[in-house]
Amino acid sequence: MLSPELRVGFFEALDREGGNVSVAARSVGVNLNTAFGWVRKAGLRGCGSGGSGGHPGRVEYDRLRADGVNRKEAARRVGVNVRTARDWDHGVRSVGHTRIYPDGRKVDYRTGVTTMATASQPRSVGSLEAELHPRFLTLVERETIADLHREGVSLRAIGRELGRPASTIKREIDARSVDGVYRPHRAQRAWAKGRARPKTSKLAQDGPLRDYVTSRLREEWSPEQICHALVSQFPHDGSMRVSTETIYQAIYVQARGGLRREVAAALRTGRTRRKPHRRPDQRTARFVDKMVMISERPPEIEDRAVPGHWEGDLIVGTRSESAIVTLVERTTRYVMLGHLPGGHTAEEVRDVLIPLIQALPEHLRGSLTWDQGCEMAAHRQLSLATGMAVYFCDPHSPWQRGTNENTNGLLRQYFPKGTDLSIHGSEDLEHVAQKLNRRPRKTLGWETPAERLRDLLTSV
Repeated sequence: MLSPELRVGFFEALDREGGNVSVAARSVGVNLNTAFGWVRKAGLRGCGSGGSGGHPGRVEYDRLRADGVNRKEAARRVGVNVRTARDWDHGVRSVGHTRIYPDGRKVDYRTGVTTMATASQPRSVGSLEAELHPRFLTLVERETIADLHREGVSLRAIGRELGRPASTIKREIDARSVDGVYRPHRAQRAWAKGRARPKTSKLAQDGPLRDYVTSRLREEWSPEQICHALVSQFPHDGSMRVSTETIYQAIYVQARGGLRREVAAALRTGRTRRKPHRRPDQRTARFVDKMVMISERPPEIEDRAVPGHWEGDLIVGTRSESAIVTLVERTTRYVMLGHLPGGHTAEEVRDVLIPLIQALPEHLRGSLTWDQGCEMAAHRQLSLATGMAVYFCDPHSPWQRGTNENTNGLLRQYFPKGTDLSIHGSEDLEHVAQKLNRRPRKTLGWETPAERLRDLLTSV
């Protein structure tokens, strides 16, 4: 039973928040359904944020964007997802389960069905001239085509006037003309009507196509294999055609696509959701602290002219439950090992690396090159504690740490793959490191890494 004091506190918060029920409920710790019940019984009505968009942070978001703050940062400051911020920027509204776009489209994201405003629900006056992708002809361009074509101007000349290929002008006139006359407004209306795709997916309908796709998925065929098999097995039946993307949508968008979940389980990845693929410049940063890439590493490190620059990595035991930190100096090939018996989180790796590096004299703490493994998420803390710069290799580029990769191969003689590395204590690791450091190396003129490091330490 909620106390009367809590109810009074809620209504006081409601006054402070300008009638925003959600914010007031969160501020006093009341369940949202309870708060709305109190408001209804009191004969009141929630006022939302008091600003545009119905979200308490919308007004502040619009102010930040007007001040030149980028979308991602503005969304972070007001506490909304960047996708919500993108909708705000593009004028997309969400009502229930429907997204309403500025051009009049309504998308029900439960079913995936898109509809356009009809005569009984007229669109806004400017909907035909809404901002479009540059590849689409605008109403103004269609009017220009009609005027110039009526004057007998050639297709190439019209294309030059609009900055379009002559083939685009020809297709437009051929497809949209009525009785040999091109009418721009009629063409624009026909094009706008053709954009709406309220039809259901091919695979949401019962029939031989759906049966064929379902049976092949159960046989663990990929969507691409099914797509091409349809063409070869039904060469003259146009109804037996479906694209790879349509099959994927039917699997991953259950309400829209219509393929049963047990069929989706036949996919080799076993994923229940699609994995987004982005261009490198669109990907989320690997770590919170910005990485310094190997391309920015000074050239004297690359040619091994200056000692004190190290390469590092982990060798991991069975089931990734244990690991060993490996460090190797690029000039001398001197090896140091760190013990990680219980795991290899960023904090654990950091706590092993710091004492290892701090044991070195300062002139041998030049830099550390590592791959982009999550174990280096604390790289900034490592740099601050040791004074050593950390550089990161490009993704899937182990040759950029060639010395360390070679060393890890040598270490596998003592720490085989698929074994539990936690059974090796710190003394064992030191013993193996000394074995490698006392081994003559051809690349060092048959001297040992230990001798080369000794020379460096005694020459300073």
